Amino acid sequence: MKRKLLLTGAAGRIGNALFKGLKEDSRYEVIGADIQADEEQGIAQLDINDEARLAELTKGIDTVLHFAWIKDEDDFLGKVLQGNVAGAYKLFEAAVQNGVRRIIFASSNHATGYYKSDETTGPSDPYRPDSFYGLSKCYIELLGRLYSDQGKISSLNIRIGNFPGDDRPHSERAGHIWISERDLLQLVNCCIQADEGLQYLNLYGTSANSDNYYTIGYLEELIGYKPQDDAAELLEQAKAEGREIRKDETEYQGGQQE
Repeated sequence: MKRKLLLTGAAGRIGNALFKGLKEDSRYEVIGADIQADEEQGIAQLDINDEARLAELTKGIDTVLHFAWIKDEDDFLGKVLQGNVAGAYKLFEAAVQNGVRRIIFASSNHATGYYKSDETTGPSDPYRPDSFYGLSKCYIELLGRLYSDQGKISSLNIRIGNFPGDDRPHSERAGHIWISERDLLQLVNCCIQADEGLQYLNLYGTSANSDNYYTIGYLEELIGYKPQDDAAELLEQAKAEGREIRKDETEYQGGQQE
């Protein structure tokens, strides 16, 4: 029997790449949803704060991939908390009520962005958000922690690094945090298929970058993730071809801080 997936944010840059990739996998039946419907792609309409719509869309779902996000760093109280954190709470509630097995959340490297660039960071290190955006990702990771500790649902959080959408790193800093499309799709598949006993996990979503900020090697044994790409190799190739690479190394892993 196919696993039935609900993917929020299915029209976004990352979400749409996953939507297309997962639909090609015979193991899944995928429902894509976003703030505006896209009939051509088969993406349904979803306001993440619409509790009745969430209850409707999570019925019969095995795994929710929560990749929807409202971008507004300046309106923390109005949009970041209400649109993102409150919306995630309503999604978790609907998922639990409908017996969803697992939620996979698109978190961010900005949850620990205030670590220095010369440090190697792992998922067990304390939160160090570098922005309200990063802070809100921390809140939702902890929301998943609460629900999983209560035995209500499995919660896996992928702290995605750099995913530009054209499958190549564009800068020196991207070389530390980049993930290719095929590695992202593999990682999400690994999270969907991970053992039923895995109730909570934070992990960094990057390719096998030689200069990675983050510890990811343990993921092969834990969930079977074996990334195929390395940003360093692609950056060297780009330099050899005479393409310009942005020199944007910063003091902090999350980028330049104000």
